[in-house]
Amino acid sequence: MTAKQIQFVKASLPAAIAAGAAFNMNPSVILAQAAFESGWGTSNLATGSNNFFGLTAYGCSNQYWHGGKTQVKTATYSLDFRRYDTRENSFLDFARLIRNNYRSAWQVSKDPEAYAREIAYSPYISELNGDDRETYRRSLVQIEQTVKAIMAMM
Repeated sequence: MTAKQIQFVKASLPAAIAAGAAFNMNPSVILAQAAFESGWGTSNLATGSNNFFGLTAYGCSNQYWHGGKTQVKTATYSLDFRRYDTRENSFLDFARLIRNNYRSAWQVSKDPEAYAREIAYSPYISELNGDDRETYRRSLVQIEQTVKAIMAMM
């Protein structure tokens, strides 16, 4: 584990615990997915918009996402992503999304391997965008183990 990984877990653990408690999810799988999606909190979306999960700005605003958007342009596309007021709101909105839209993953979040399999092989992942489901699954499992090791040190 690296200093960056330890810093990310320390900074994000309260948000993951709050989201886990609010939506009956395992905080370590929430942290693992945030770490994977945000490069351990270093992505531009995470640092500039408190968006630790790469959630796009579709759907209605809610108590955690108030409608703020950040546009990301590349050579091939332009997408609007959610901008959050706080890290905790990003984590809460993610857990809400998983509970409401990816129930098969939500139901097994207490089992990190089962969760990783369910989320990797769900519509959450888009192979059209070049995602590799099996690599995503393996990465989540490995990252969750690192997260748990860091949490055990705290």
